[in-house]
This record gives sequence, structure tokens and C-alpha cells, in this order.
Amino acid sequence: MGFLDRLKASQATGVESWKTLEDISQLDQISKDSISKTVVLFKHSVTCGISAGAKNRLESQWDLVKTDIDFYYLDLLSHRDISSAIADRWGVRHQSPQIVVIKDDKAIYNTSHGSISASDLESKVK
Repeated sequence: MGFLDRLKASQATGVESWKTLEDISQLDQISKDSISKTVVLFKHSVTCGISAGAKNRLESQWDLVKTDIDFYYLDLLSHRDISSAIADRWGVRHQSPQIVVIKDDKAIYNTSHGSISASDLESKVK
């Protein structure tokens, strides 16, 4: 395992309820699921300190977030095509790190960088 693989593995650990978004076909299921529940997409660049800080903020405040939400984690270095498809599908500009909240197959909220926090996210998904 090379340095980048070890870095990705160490940064990908954390909250156990993350679902990994690694196939563009998953976006169809996310669309369907968003009709009955809220879906949160976290787009993360595993080599970026700002992105790691945003992920750490979410994970350290995780108890503030509702548990009936599906949370997806997207590794942008491996899946830039999925990030582009998210931008096209839900009309949000690509950013990293970024949170996109999907409800009723619409992006109802998105934010990036230092604005990512569990408490802010919780207020948007109520």
C-alpha cells in the first residue's frame, strides 16, 4: 500500500454511518431514496487539509445530526466524474469540500469549505 493509499484509508475512517459513493449509477438510487428521506452527499478531497477539517468537524459533532438521513461520502480524487454528475443532475456548482442535501430529488441546500458544520446541516434538514 503506497503513501496515497494509506492517507486515503486513514482519512476515510470515522463515522460508521457513511455510505461510500463510488459508482455513478448510485445517483439514480439516491434520487429515489430522496423522495422518502433526506440524503446528504459529502464531497471530500482526501489530500486537502480544508476538506479533512470539514470532515472532522462533521464527525466530531455527529450527535447533532438526525440518524434517519442517508449520508454518502465521495472521494473526489477517485471519482471526479460522479462529482460532475452531481453538479449537472442537481444544479449545484462543484466545490470541494462540499455538502449537498437532496430531498424530493432536489438539492435543497449546499455549502462548502469552512461553512460545513453538523449544527448548520441539522438546521437545514429539519
